Amino acid sequence: MDYKQFVHGLMKPGENILETLTPEKAEILHMGVGVSGEAGELLDAVKKYTIYNKPLDRINIVEELGDLEFFMEGLRQKLNITREETLESNIEKLSVRYKNKVYTDQEAILRADKMEEKFVNQ
Repeated sequence: MDYKQFVHGLMKPGENILETLTPEKAEILHMGVGVSGEAGELLDAVKKYTIYNKPLDRINIVEELGDLEFFMEGLRQKLNITREETLESNIEKLSVRYKNKVYTDQEAILRADKMEEKFVNQ
């Protein structure tokens, strides 16, 4: 089997997706796709500054961060997740990863917060 056939066999048909797509799921998809798109636009602005040595376009970066906030808040609302819950969860995760609450390369590589997952998935 060549790769084209392999992918075609594993790709979920659009008709099957549409069978279970509700307006709520469509709104969640819209917000999630929005986050991804805006993250790409933010990354492009950062790339231009860091790689191409262009002047930092702070106005554009603020705009893209605002767009990200918009789509993230929309996604949180659709999924009944508060911003505070998101931040608390992130603090908890990173506190496990970085024992002294200070970045180290070793702890970043080790990812202690993912150790249980690693053992479960082996």
